[in-house]
Amino acid sequence: MSAKYFAILTSQGAAKLANATALGTKLTLTQMAIGDANGVLPTPDASQTKLINQKRIAPLNRLSVDPSNANQIIAEQVIPETEGGYWIREIGLYDDDGVLIAIANCPETYKPQMQEGSGRTQTIRMVVVVSSTAAVTLKIDPSVVLATRQYADDLMNNHIKASNPHTQYAPLASPVFTGAPTVPNTPVSNYGQQIANTKYVRDVIADYDGILPVGAPVAWPQATPPGGWFKCNGATFDKVQFPRLAAAYPSGVLPDLRGEFLRGWDDGRGVDAGRALLTAQGDAIRNLVGSIPCVAPYGFEQHVSGILYGMGMPQGGGSSETLANGYGIGVNASLSVPTAAENRPRNIAFNYIVRAQ
Repeated sequence: MSAKYFAILTSQGAAKLANATALGTKLTLTQMAIGDANGVLPTPDASQTKLINQKRIAPLNRLSVDPSNANQIIAEQVIPETEGGYWIREIGLYDDDGVLIAIANCPETYKPQMQEGSGRTQTIRMVVVVSSTAAVTLKIDPSVVLATRQYADDLMNNHIKASNPHTQYAPLASPVFTGAPTVPNTPVSNYGQQIANTKYVRDVIADYDGILPVGAPVAWPQATPPGGWFKCNGATFDKVQFPRLAAAYPSGVLPDLRGEFLRGWDDGRGVDAGRALLTAQGDAIRNLVGSIPCVAPYGFEQHVSGILYGMGMPQGGGSSETLANGYGIGVNASLSVPTAAENRPRNIAFNYIVRAQ
């Protein structure tokens, strides 16, 4: 029974391969095309110069010699899930001059589009038998194609198995580093070709605008700050060891925020004029003024209210308080509002800390 699905070199392809073999040059295969052959399974014809009805052409994702047969070349192309809406019945392999080198048919398969409610990434593989694979350039451009998992695995395996690996990699025979890894200490432009130590990573993160800058107070819910953070307790710090923190606090002294509230700097608004950054401000309340008019030297104690009380009258049901020289009016804010030895709003205690570096 003859084969139903197969690949052959085209006449042009066979001629170019023979010429490359004779002259010692290379035939460079670069692209694969697929088509639907106008709805009928085709029979590959060596005289073809193009597909019957091409649907797609793109760079190869993988090109290699079959490890089980040195005269077979395996070419692969990955079709992403975003493309489709057509049947695949024919495959073509082109060189860098745009010449159709090989042609093949394949079992009919439909490549759906995402809009149709189904999508998949599909790999098309074509195997071509040649007289000499030495005359074929096995090279692809990884910057313009998708990598199959097999391609990535093979690339990694070939690198590890290299007879002379890079000095920063351990040889298989003796799994010990043969050289000291080189790491950047300051940001560089080519991140793709560098490895980083923890200091480098931390510095890059610290420089990123979306991260809280060094020196900014943070409310921490525990008594002990996490590693790399200091309490805002008025302590001094080493400006040489913590240069980023010194940029925020040039004096080398952290602000003492224990028991304090933070207030936004006026910065010319005029609400809290005359203040410099990091300066402390004592507590205060608005002044309370008033008067008690009377027409007699006594008898008005019964008419006071609020924070005032008659010195000769009971307070909250208690006994009368009498001055040595008579009666009078007393002031006691606790009769109307909660009182303490300071002015304060309702609050919850947190431990203010700052990142040190």
